[in-house]
Amino acid sequence: MKKYVDNFMQYQFLLSELVKKGIKLKYRRSYLGMIWSLLEPLLTMIVLTIVFGTLYGNTDKTFPVYILTGRLLYSFFSQATKAALKSIRQNSAMIKKVYVPKYLYPLSSVLFNYVIFLISLIVLAVVSVVLGVKPTTHLWQSLVALVLILFISYGCGMILATIGVFFRDMEYLWSVALMLVMYTCAIFYYPSKLLKSGWAWILKYNPLYCVIDIFRSGVFGEPMNIDYLIYTVAFAVLSMLIGLICFKKKQDDFILYI
Repeated sequence: MKKYVDNFMQYQFLLSELVKKGIKLKYRRSYLGMIWSLLEPLLTMIVLTIVFGTLYGNTDKTFPVYILTGRLLYSFFSQATKAALKSIRQNSAMIKKVYVPKYLYPLSSVLFNYVIFLISLIVLAVVSVVLGVKPTTHLWQSLVALVLILFISYGCGMILATIGVFFRDMEYLWSVALMLVMYTCAIFYYPSKLLKSGWAWILKYNPLYCVIDIFRSGVFGEPMNIDYLIYTVAFAVLSMLIGLICFKKKQDDFILYI
């Protein structure tokens, strides 16, 4: 274990540079730059509120906050995993020229998206204050969700990065899978009706929905669902272990396929 920690510390500066590079490339040739990390979720929230709130007769004034809490977490997971999936192939030139621990590439892909995600939480804070959603002692639950979503994204990202090297079509399949994940995260609808139907397991066994539910509980000042917490912690640990083991076993073969 000490060997891996020392190796990570040795390349810590490179990791930070890769994260900075990812942020710069994301907003390259954009006039507004990082401001888009605030505008994009705000504009999306307005559109979804109009479609699923106003047009469907939803009179709950905190509905925009409900949408935003789900949308922000899902967007981070989606963008982070897609970036991690392509990270090895996108950095193939560097991998072929110099030795760098290959796990740094998917890790930096997840981290630079996480930085942008944390900045976008400013929008959530402002909208919550404007709409009267006040912080309570349950707010710490949101911090738990933020840690869990990071580990789940990295674990899934490592698995996808490994598969993506050998199976190029994974990039397209994952885009389709993310659409299914989005519709089972209860981003723009209340899950109460679905949970009473025979399809309840779709939400309960979607770890991303469970993380979003924990995050929302913290924002709206409600106690979290302990079963969801246990499930997401287990999923985060399992995905990290599988991702790291698969990546380590296959990383020496990457050079043959990129």
